[in-house]
Amino acid sequence: MNQVIKKHFHQWGYQAFKYLVYTLLAINVYLFFREEWLASKVVFASGITLDNIIEAFSSTIDTAAWLVLLLLFELETYVIDDSKLVGATKKTIHGIRAFCYIFILYSLYGYMTKVGLIGQFVPHQITDICSLVKEWKFMETLNVYNEITAETCKTLSTANTAFYAHTPFKVIVDANTLQETKMLAWVDLLNASAWVCVVVMLEVDVQTQLGNISSKFWEKYNRFVKVTIYSILLMAAIYWGVTGNFLEFWDAFLWIVAFVLIEMNIFEWQAEVAERNNQSNIR
Repeated sequence: MNQVIKKHFHQWGYQAFKYLVYTLLAINVYLFFREEWLASKVVFASGITLDNIIEAFSSTIDTAAWLVLLLLFELETYVIDDSKLVGATKKTIHGIRAFCYIFILYSLYGYMTKVGLIGQFVPHQITDICSLVKEWKFMETLNVYNEITAETCKTLSTANTAFYAHTPFKVIVDANTLQETKMLAWVDLLNASAWVCVVVMLEVDVQTQLGNISSKFWEKYNRFVKVTIYSILLMAAIYWGVTGNFLEFWDAFLWIVAFVLIEMNIFEWQAEVAERNNQSNIR
């Protein structure tokens, strides 16, 4: 009896931890929206339209789409029984998942545009930063733009560095910050690309488990591919942690944990199917 209680408690604790991670990811959607909303007031000062909304809120849309996708994988790999993953249920899950893929790929494009945006900064031969007060903004990071005030301009004027500007947006930045921001933009892009690979891997796992496809190559090399992709994601998270981008680090860490949990769902699913097959063979 004690073993049964212990097993039940362990299972309950595991599920509580899993859904806590999912809840924290939902909170991150709001945090990204708040950060990008402030940045959009500078980059898209003339207003946000349907044409540029993905560029303005690429992180928010990307995270929200991933959250929905994560919950769909949770339903398919753990919550819903195999016998019920047919008909309308199956079509609905796959339809919503396909819709999420569109936003994820579109968000990947958004990260590409941010890399392009950073590449548009050109050397600016400014002699008096204080002349830019109230009209221009200073770029701190990719999504943080501060007003140049009478106090801050004095500090910037004494900085022994070159400046770069994006004249149409009236944004200026020093050489070191521009280099750091450029690196961050590329890491964002690499991270987003790696996550697209993760969802492809999970899709292959799920479809293989359901018997819809089979691949000897994937059976042989899937662990190597997964270790490589997750290592890239881990390195991106470490980079954000080292450079002080806590929200990016925290979000990346939670996503890695969340999808490791999905991988564990798949392992458990595979074990259950194997056990059922063994029992059928014995009979």
